[in-house]
Amino acid sequence: MSREPSSTPMWRCPFCGRTFAARNQAHTCAPLGDLDRHFVSSAPSVRATFERIVVVLTEVGPFTVLPEKTRIAFQVRMSFAALAPRRSWLNGHLVLDRRVESSRFTRIETYSRRNVLHAFRLVSPDEVDEEFAVWLAAAYRVGEQGHRAPRDG
Repeated sequence: MSREPSSTPMWRCPFCGRTFAARNQAHTCAPLGDLDRHFVSSAPSVRATFERIVVVLTEVGPFTVLPEKTRIAFQVRMSFAALAPRRSWLNGHLVLDRRVESSRFTRIETYSRRNVLHAFRLVSPDEVDEEFAVWLAAAYRVGEQGHRAPRDG
C-alpha cells in the first residue's frame, strides 16, 4: 500500500507565521530565532553533527529547519525531529511510527500508536551513520504524515 503524504493544505498562524498540519494547532506562538545562537557555547563537533544530520535529511526530501527558543525542530507537515545543542554533545529526539529498540536511544515515549518519541545523544558526526540515517528517513515519513495511512495486513 502506498504511504502518500497528506495533501491537506497547511494552516499558517496569523501571529507568528509558522505553518502547521492542523488548523489552529496549539503551539508556542513566538517568532523563530537565529540558528547560530544555538551553537554559541558548543564545541565545533556539535555543529558538525548538526550539519551531518541536515545533509542526511536533504537526501530524503525537503524540510524546514525551525530554530525555536529552546530547540531546533525539523518539519515537513509536522515536526519529526528536534535537537538541543549542548557544550559537548547534541541532545535530540526522533518521532517514529513504531517503537525501535536500540541502546542508542536514551529514552522512548509512546504518545500514540504511530507516534513514538526516541531520544538520543550524539557527540560526533560519525554517529550519524547508516543506521541513524534509516531512522532519520523513517522520522521524515512521520513528518510527512504518510505514516497515518492504514497499514496492509
